[in-house]
Amino acid sequence: MTHAFDKNYWEQHWDDRTSHFVAANPYLVDETAAMTPGTALDAGCGAGAEAIWLAEQGWRVTGADISAAALATAAGQSEAAGVDVTWMEADLTTWNPDERWDLVMTHYAHPTIPQLDFYRHIAQWVAPGGSLLIVGHLHDGAQHHSHMGTPPDDATVTAKDITALFDATAWRVDTAAERSRTVVGTGVHSKTLRDAVVRVTSLQP
Repeated sequence: MTHAFDKNYWEQHWDDRTSHFVAANPYLVDETAAMTPGTALDAGCGAGAEAIWLAEQGWRVTGADISAAALATAAGQSEAAGVDVTWMEADLTTWNPDERWDLVMTHYAHPTIPQLDFYRHIAQWVAPGGSLLIVGHLHDGAQHHSHMGTPPDDATVTAKDITALFDATAWRVDTAAERSRTVVGTGVHSKTLRDAVVRVTSLQP
């Protein structure tokens, strides 16, 4: 089954997983290790693991998602962790915030618009000199994530596809990689995830 990834889909997805919370994505930990904490936006924050981890490192974080159910879980998790995160319900495909952030990140967000159009859209929210971190599922036709079923063709992109969005006169490519990692799911089951990881930095003064 191919999903539209609209609000109804994500509300149901997160409503079925109200207790779901995992550790921050290891690529976020690696990619921000040398960064000085500033302002950050987690675009498509889900249950908030990455936003909360960044807040624990001293970042001033906004987490935005289309799903109210996801944000309710995220708010509960940030309260339990004792950190302050601004949670915002928004359709990121049409949202045009006034604010710009030192770090804009997105992890496995699948919108209703083509994936590359989504990345191009959120890149506008990076402050001059700031960074954009994209971590996406690298679908290869053989592996799908069980909660998604079959992803649409527009959700399938590579690191090369992503970096091609960014003009070398305006952006520096710091990371462009395709990686695999094994995660443990519910019970004793584990699965291998293939990911596209891209980090670019704005060259605007």
